[in-house]
Amino acid sequence: MTTDSDKQLLHFVFGGELKDLNGTEFRDLSKLDIVGIFPDYASAEKAWRSKAQATVDNAHMRYFVAHLHRLLDPAKGER
Repeated sequence: MTTDSDKQLLHFVFGGELKDLNGTEFRDLSKLDIVGIFPDYASAEKAWRSKAQATVDNAHMRYFVAHLHRLLDPAKGER
């Protein structure tokens, strides 16, 4: 039997250089950094934080956490 705490809530972490600091359009999609897919928000946030801190000197570099589980089952808006 699967409980709520056993559910995989997949999160995708990726980043790249933005064209504009106020937008979310990337300069070069072929250079996106695909960090990975993580089983929960906590591990995705840890990976995101590590990448974001490693690229802090480049103001145009941004990393994002996408909630894949929301795309797979949009009726459940769990974190």
